[in-house]
Amino acid sequence: MPATGDGRAPGATGLPGAHDGARSGRARNHPIATGPTTASPIPHPRSRASRLGDAPAAPAEAPLEAPLEGGAAPLRLLVIEDDLSDAQLIKAAAADSGTSIELHWARGLDQAAALLAAPASAARRGRGRGAEFDCVLLDLASPADLAHPSDASDGLEGLHELLRRAPHTPVVVLTDAAGAELGAAAVAAGAQDFLIKHETDGPLLARALRYAVERKRADESQRRLVEAELRGQENARLQRHLLPTPLLDGAGLSFTRRYRPGRRRALLGGDFYDAVRTDDGTVHVVIGDVCGHGPDEAALGVALRIAWRTLVFAGLTGETLLTTLQHVLEHERRSDEIFATLCMLVIEPGGSDAGLDSLGAREFARLYLAGHPAPLLLGRDHRPLTLPADFAGPALGLLPCHDGGAAWPAHEVELQPGWRLLLYTDGLIEGRVGAGSRRLGQDGLADLIADHQTAGLTRGRLIDSAIAEVEELNGGALTDDVAVLLLERNPVQLILG
Repeated sequence: MPATGDGRAPGATGLPGAHDGARSGRARNHPIATGPTTASPIPHPRSRASRLGDAPAAPAEAPLEAPLEGGAAPLRLLVIEDDLSDAQLIKAAAADSGTSIELHWARGLDQAAALLAAPASAARRGRGRGAEFDCVLLDLASPADLAHPSDASDGLEGLHELLRRAPHTPVVVLTDAAGAELGAAAVAAGAQDFLIKHETDGPLLARALRYAVERKRADESQRRLVEAELRGQENARLQRHLLPTPLLDGAGLSFTRRYRPGRRRALLGGDFYDAVRTDDGTVHVVIGDVCGHGPDEAALGVALRIAWRTLVFAGLTGETLLTTLQHVLEHERRSDEIFATLCMLVIEPGGSDAGLDSLGAREFARLYLAGHPAPLLLGRDHRPLTLPADFAGPALGLLPCHDGGAAWPAHEVELQPGWRLLLYTDGLIEGRVGAGSRRLGQDGLADLIADHQTAGLTRGRLIDSAIAEVEELNGGALTDDVAVLLLERNPVQLILG
């Protein structure tokens, strides 16, 4: 059946219809002209007089063709062409291609760019940019509509501009017989294939278009694969800095840690932790959470953790350290809405020295909370206890330090022999319990930990089983990141879980 349709755009006088449905049918060896699109041949080479009209209005959209038998939709081809004789050749080749091709016409890149921009409705349906057309056929001799005409130097200015405006759409270029080298250069510059005018028949056009679509799809798949690999590498770098090896040599402590990224991201969030022992035997522990998700928040978490360790070794502690850390946050964050919660413990040595001499001795810790959940104190003869949060201060970055509102007083905690402390970020307690809206909460976590302790689980197995049950109660992976630390007084050599 011959190609039909004449929904021409304003200013497209002389071209075939702005929307033409070219279907497979009987062979044709001559250009097709339909009704009012018939015009006298245009002299070559092109001159200003050969241009078909000068109005740059974009072609009007026409209804889509009905799918072919078997459910295959026609290939939607946008042709950028301003010469009538070449347009008629394209139309004839499309009709003879044996493939259902739906032709849309544009006389230059400005018109083409307007059509290639995906409408809002397509974006809401999840369609990518340029998804309204399967391919673009660009005559390299068509007007380039360059924003910077001085860039025109290699004969590929139109292609360069098209690739800038529609980077995700396959492109096949047309050139004349003397421009075969230019066609090859176009492929090297980013086009998927090239065709030579007056040597292109229907089967060759169909093959080139199919090849272009598949090659672009393969290129996009390769690009996504590379991006995923780069994200994985970035994830590994961030994880090394967010989740460091603690410096607790000689402390006589076991330190078990776990981290689970939230299900909504491939990148880490802003959860971080650290633990160090200073020369006087004092153990300093921190766990924190930068609000939000993504590489910026993860990088800010890295900055805060490194700053915390540096300030501890410089001799700062308590409110002085937290005030300085807030200043770091204020200078490093990308917006004033970003804040970070933090829990910090300062554990004084219990005897003449930590380790074996501290066995049986009571110890004391100073607890500082900046908008963060309080740790759990685990006991062998009692249910886990949530440490008091009466002296908790605001999260870092919420209130200016100079107004007196940002204060983080210490709460002194007595630690009995064989103590164990569980520190965690709020992702662990914000998971849902069942199908309703109820959250696990700190009391629910304490009950859950007690049950697993009763079952005889300790250290890494205790944390792993607790996280697994929290996820089971939530009905799947937790939305937010989860960091968990279990710090235990242990008179033997340091054990890292």
